[in-house]
Amino acid sequence: MRILLSSANRAVIKRWTGHLSATYRVESVSSVRELQARCARQEFELVLVHRALVDREGFSSLLDSCRGTRFFLLSDRPDEAEGLEFLKRGIVGYANAYIGRERMLEAIRTISNGSVWVGQKVIQLLIAEARKRAKERSPEDGERRQRLASLTPREQEIAKKVAEGLANLEIAADLNITERTVKAHLTSIYEKTGTASRLSLALLVNQG
Repeated sequence: MRILLSSANRAVIKRWTGHLSATYRVESVSSVRELQARCARQEFELVLVHRALVDREGFSSLLDSCRGTRFFLLSDRPDEAEGLEFLKRGIVGYANAYIGRERMLEAIRTISNGSVWVGQKVIQLLIAEARKRAKERSPEDGERRQRLASLTPREQEIAKKVAEGLANLEIAADLNITERTVKAHLTSIYEKTGTASRLSLALLVNQG
């Protein structure tokens, strides 16, 4: 995987490079102009953007001009509302710019598998918003209910716990099963519901 790192802070670039260079092919840019030019050519599977490099309007413009590019936004001071806003705009990750090496590698593996990487509070905000919108029914509601109804009782139980924000280990402990069993159930749940991540499953459950 080719990853582009973007920050005007040399210490941040050095830190991220140290985290990733042994596992991925990484390159870096230090200006918004360079970032826009490289993203426009779609040379990278993932782009890490230091929030300090771009203002809110500039990043929104970048998202619009580089559709199809996967962006992982990292902030010196992560804000849940900002994370939620840009998640809805299409970013695939939001985290602290000073995230540790193992957590960053875990985040990128998660993103590579088609999921998103955000904090628990951002997920809870999304769920709360989904519940609020659930009162406004649409023609798609019947389809959502059918997909959830196709799950076995155990799968429905696990899906609800995912929607509550529980991690696999917590679900395993609650249901007195192994984490491996939880993962196996989730694979089946994703296939039956047409979802690809915990986030999309949580939204489906809370809207259904």
